[in-house]
Amino acid sequence: MQYQFLESDELFTRVKTLTNLAKQAAAAAQKQGKKTTEKLIGEIEKPINVPHLPAGFKVDVPQFDVTKRLNKLPRSWDLPQELYKKHLPKYNVGTIYRIQELLNSGEGYIGQTVTVAGWVRTVRDQKNLCFIELNDGTSFGGLQIVVEDKIGNFEQVAKTNTGFSLKVTGNIVKSPAKGQLIEMLHEVVIIGQADPEEYPMAKGVQKPETLRQKAHLRPRGNFFSAVTRIRNNLAYATHVFFQNNGCLYIHTPIITGSDCEGAGEMFRISTIFDNDISKIPQIKGKVDTAQDFFKKEVNLTVSGQLQVEHFCISMSNVYTFGPTFRAEKAHTHRHLAEFWMIEPEFAFADLFDNMEAAEGYVKFCINYILQNNIDDLQFLDKRVKPGLIDYLKDIVSKDFVRCSYTQGIDILLKAQQAGAKFENSDIKWGMDLNSEHERFIAEKVFQRPVFLYDYPKEIKAFYMKVGTDDGKCVRAMDMLIPQVGELIGGSQREERYDVLAQRIKECGLKLEDYGPYMDLRKYGTVPHCGFGLGFERLVMMVTGVENIRDVIPFPRYHGSAEF
Repeated sequence: MQYQFLESDELFTRVKTLTNLAKQAAAAAQKQGKKTTEKLIGEIEKPINVPHLPAGFKVDVPQFDVTKRLNKLPRSWDLPQELYKKHLPKYNVGTIYRIQELLNSGEGYIGQTVTVAGWVRTVRDQKNLCFIELNDGTSFGGLQIVVEDKIGNFEQVAKTNTGFSLKVTGNIVKSPAKGQLIEMLHEVVIIGQADPEEYPMAKGVQKPETLRQKAHLRPRGNFFSAVTRIRNNLAYATHVFFQNNGCLYIHTPIITGSDCEGAGEMFRISTIFDNDISKIPQIKGKVDTAQDFFKKEVNLTVSGQLQVEHFCISMSNVYTFGPTFRAEKAHTHRHLAEFWMIEPEFAFADLFDNMEAAEGYVKFCINYILQNNIDDLQFLDKRVKPGLIDYLKDIVSKDFVRCSYTQGIDILLKAQQAGAKFENSDIKWGMDLNSEHERFIAEKVFQRPVFLYDYPKEIKAFYMKVGTDDGKCVRAMDMLIPQVGELIGGSQREERYDVLAQRIKECGLKLEDYGPYMDLRKYGTVPHCGFGLGFERLVMMVTGVENIRDVIPFPRYHGSAEF
C-alpha cells in the first residue's frame, strides 16, 4: 500500500465524518463514563486549508535594504564538502561488525571472516538451506545470511522467526542475488527467542498510532527505525554545522525560575507537595514556596535561550540543544509536552545574519540526510510521503525569500481581493498569522521557503529588539516552509537596558525575575541575535511524517507518559 502510513495516521482520521466521530465518542463515553463527543472531536485537528493561488496572481520577490545591515558583507554559512558525508565508526564492540559497515563497503570485505549480530527480519527455509535477513538497526537494509544444513544446529536455526536475536560468524562471499552485494555462509548462535504467536511486531505492517502503544518495540520495524536513523543524523548534523561554524555548545539548565516566553504554560517542580493536603506548608492560603527545595517557585524550562545568551555576551557564538517542556493541553499533530530545542546565539550580529545562519543550517541538515540516509528516505518516499526526496531537493536548490511582515500582509490582502479564500478572512496589519496564511505565502506565492521579518511588537516576545523608527515593530523573523508552515522563529535581541525594561513591564512580567538577564545590558552589551527550532518539527519535515508523536522515541503529551 503506497499510502498506508498516510491513511492510517491520526491525521487521516481528521477527515472522517462527524457521524463516525459521534459513534466513537458515544462508545468511549459508555465504556469510560467520562469522554464526551466534544472532547473526542477536540482531539482531532482540523486539516489546514491552504487556498489556491488566484489565476494570474504573481508577486515579485521582495528586496530588503542591505545598507541597514550591522555587518555590511553577507556571511557564508556553508561548510566544506567533506563534512557532508558521515564517516562510519571503525570501532566495534568485541569482534562484532556493524551491518551498515559491511553493506557500505561494497565488496571490500569479501573473503574475510567476520562476526555480526542482530535481529531476524525474515526467514526462508528451503530444505538444506535457510535464508535469514539479519538487521542490527544500523542501516535500512539487512544482511542476507545463508545457512547450510552442515552446521550442527541447522534445525533450530531454520525454525527461527522474526524477532529472534542471532550472532553469526562466517566468511563474506559475493552474492548472485539481484540487489544483494554480499552474503554470509556460517555458524549461527541463537541468543534470544521470540514466540511468533506473541511477538507484537511479527504481524505485517502496522499503523503508526498502533506502534505508539508498543514504543519499546517499534524501532524493530522499518518505519520507526528509518525515522530514528534520520533523527540521529539530524542531531549529528546539528553539531557538525554549529561546531564547524565556530559555535560553542552550552548546556543550559532544565530547571528555571523564569518564563522565557511569558506564556505561563510551565511544569512546576516541587518537593513539598503531599497527598495529605494538610502537610503542604501554606501562607495566607497559598503554598509557601519559601519552604520548598529551591526556596522559590521553579519550573521545567520552555527554552534555554535566556541562559545561553549569558554565554553569547562573553564567548561570542554559542548554541544549546536540549529538552524543553510545555504544559499545554494540546492534542494536535504538532504538539508535545516534552520536546527538544536547538537555540543558537550570535554576538555582534543582526537579523540579517540570523536569517543567513538559519538558512545555512536547514540546507546543511537536508543535504546531510540526502547523502547519508538515502535508503531510509526512499522507503519513506514510497510509504509515507510520495515525492519526499524531490521536495527536499527543491528546498535546498533555491534561495530563501526575505519578505517583511508588512509586505506579507499586503500580499495576503491582494490575493484575497483576487479571489483567494481564507478561513480566517479578517486579514489586517497587527494580526498573528495563521498556518493557512503562512503556508499560502511559502508554498503558493513564492513556492520556496520564506523568512517573514519585522513583526508587530504586540504579538512577539519581550526580548526582541524594537527595530523601527515608529517603535511598532520588532526585529523578529519566522522561517516558513512549504507544506510545513513555521519551522524556525528568531530575532535580534534587545540590547538596550531601558528599552528592554520597558518591554518586560509591557508584557506583564516581573523585572526582578530577569536580574541576570538585565545585567547583560549593563555590562558590555552588544548587538546579538538567535533563533529557536523545534527539533521534532525538523525531523517531521525531513521524513514526511505528519504526526510529531511518531518522530520522538517516547512521546509525552497531555494524558500520556507511557514507557
